[in-house]
Amino acid sequence: MQVFDDFLDLSCFFAIFAPIMEVKTEAIVLRAFKYGENKKIVEMFTRAQGKVAFIVTLPKSNRGKIKKQVFQPLALLAVTADLRPRASLQKLSGAVIDVPFVSIPTNPYKLSISLFLTEFLSYALRGEQANVPLFDYVADSIRWLDTCGDAGFANFHLVFVMRLSRFVGFYPNLDDFQEGCFFDLRTACFCSSVPLHSDYLSAEDAARLRLMMRMNYQTMHLFRMSRFDRNRLLDIALRYYALHVPDFPELKSIGVLRELMEG
Repeated sequence: MQVFDDFLDLSCFFAIFAPIMEVKTEAIVLRAFKYGENKKIVEMFTRAQGKVAFIVTLPKSNRGKIKKQVFQPLALLAVTADLRPRASLQKLSGAVIDVPFVSIPTNPYKLSISLFLTEFLSYALRGEQANVPLFDYVADSIRWLDTCGDAGFANFHLVFVMRLSRFVGFYPNLDDFQEGCFFDLRTACFCSSVPLHSDYLSAEDAARLRLMMRMNYQTMHLFRMSRFDRNRLLDIALRYYALHVPDFPELKSIGVLRELMEG
């Protein structure tokens, strides 16, 4: 709570001097925290401004302009914000659901994936500025997950995580793969000999990585994997991000995901 108090104090300080700019944009909800009796701090990834933290005053009745129900994990919103260039917390003046979910909130498997993705994106997109291709990739992926059938999406989180790396600057170089080679996690390249450091994948795991990079949303149901293989690929992907994203932590949401995503 003290951290949020500091955010609010700093935001109010800059608000005195900075001009207001009204922005209307699409946004994806990442995280929401209750602040006080009638406020929330909501982290969103927006199409126009990148990742932004908003302070939201919630109405006391359902007649208010902003309803707290819209701030669900990965919700696709249309928002109006009053932005000040250097403020730590921005003011959200309007928010409505842009694309209603069909199945994510009611399907326990999809819901577990969505909770993992919100935590993952909160750190993977830390400090991310406006990036329209990245926003479109994330939004399109969420819509695909929500509208796909009840089977065939067990590998979704693996495809999503590794293909996201293309948009944030460290997509693996797949050109030099050969049977029995290693993968240097630092340089994101396959290599024929063991690197002179410990951040590399064995030949077995390098082959797993190449398999993961061959999948996409349309074909991933064709790749039959055991729970062990799927969890091993998730470990590889998160280790890869931890090397390339500063202060990327161990995620708390992967426990339930590991149990649900059986082969």
